[in-house]
Amino acid sequence: QVQLVESGGGLVQAGGSLRLSCAASGSIFSIGAMRWYLQAPGKQREWIARIASDGSTNYAGSVKGRFTISRDNAKNTVHLQMNSLRPEDTAVYYCNADLSSPPLTTTMRNYWGQGTQVTVSS
Repeated sequence: QVQLVESGGGLVQAGGSLRLSCAASGSIFSIGAMRWYLQAPGKQREWIARIASDGSTNYAGSVKGRFTISRDNAKNTVHLQMNSLRPEDTAVYYCNADLSSPPLTTTMRNYWGQGTQVTVSS
């Protein structure tokens, strides 16, 4: 069974920084793209960052230049460094990843973490 577990959320003042982490565990053969999403109160979940298995990255316009996604393939972990935080960044942040597991090692499945709360005070 595969699990994604986020950590690193919390309360921070506007202008501050936080670093989120997401660790994949369980029976994993390979990991493809890994992503971060956020869901603000009363709004739909939205994609904010993606990192491919080759390390290439993409960002939503709302976070580009402030957030940095990275991954540690040896530890099956993805990080999100968040700088210059704003009150409007307040949301639950979710990790998402494409993984394959034995015995279906060529089949990628999509998994979600449980989310971690980030609150930015003004």
